[in-house]
Amino acid sequence: MKFHREFEIPWLGLKDGLHEYRFEVTDKVIEELGHEHPDFENLDATVVLKLDKHSGFLQLHFDIDGSMDVACDRCGDPFSMRLWDEFDLIVKFTGEHEEENGEDEDEADIVFVPRSETILDVSTYVYEFIMLSMPLQHIHPDKADGTSGCNPEALKLLSKMSGGEEVRKTLWSGLDKFKDLDTPENKN
Repeated sequence: MKFHREFEIPWLGLKDGLHEYRFEVTDKVIEELGHEHPDFENLDATVVLKLDKHSGFLQLHFDIDGSMDVACDRCGDPFSMRLWDEFDLIVKFTGEHEEENGEDEDEADIVFVPRSETILDVSTYVYEFIMLSMPLQHIHPDKADGTSGCNPEALKLLSKMSGGEEVRKTLWSGLDKFKDLDTPENKN
């Protein structure tokens, strides 16, 4: 794991108010941070972090924009997928032996950091938020004429293979007559 100081923010020396940081993240940076990325290649993302420092906490706003190459879930061909998302995080400072407020324990967007920590490392948050900005489905976007952007040969093969749907529908079609037995007019 390579040491990346650009993700470390010395919050103790910052004045109260808004501060902005920009991080250029590639798949090489992700690997150097010690994270795996088996689902994508050629990551090119820009993460803009707006940090608003207050006396007892920090408000972090991450704005992610970029692209990565992924394999299409439908046809298997690679394509470039756009990333964009925004995430907010609150960092609260606690004393060495100070207890956290119990009502905030369940808040996923709040992180507690001891006041003795003078540097905030945001590399893990940058990685996690990039992963969260990936859509769950990786499917080619449609072309301008409205047709699928997927490989046409793969789509033909998929339509041939999905011919078994009719067999499954006819197998269970006899149960359709029992579907509406619990309606109010059948109870009278």
